[in-house]
Amino acid sequence: MTYGRQPRPAPRSSQRPDRRRETGKLGEAAAAELLASKGYRIVARNWRCRTGELDLIAELAGTLVFVEVRTRRPTGTHGTAKEAVDAWKQRQVKETAQYYLYATKRYDVKVRFDVIAVELSEQDKAAPRIDHIENAF
Repeated sequence: MTYGRQPRPAPRSSQRPDRRRETGKLGEAAAAELLASKGYRIVARNWRCRTGELDLIAELAGTLVFVEVRTRRPTGTHGTAKEAVDAWKQRQVKETAQYYLYATKRYDVKVRFDVIAVELSEQDKAAPRIDHIENAF
């Protein structure tokens, strides 16, 4: 019988890829490609501060667009990518966007919040299904 603190589990092997991070990177790359093909200029990717992270910040026709990217694989266990942008996430993105505007001294700019939902196929080589929702919240 042991008393006190239990030993920590062994850390994950650094050789085993983090599937969630890999999935997120695939989705963000597909989203950035889609925006570029529509004429958007990517201003920043994965911008971080104390309040959170902004996946993509883009600009189109004088409007600064904060884009939340959600990517899902077809497992059916965690809902759709669109459903993952709930009220809590929307509030966090808005707070982080406010901090970005303050930090970059962009006070008089028109802003918009978009969501890009990326559904990957069973085989990562097949084209993902992408849904761009403008003015999502």
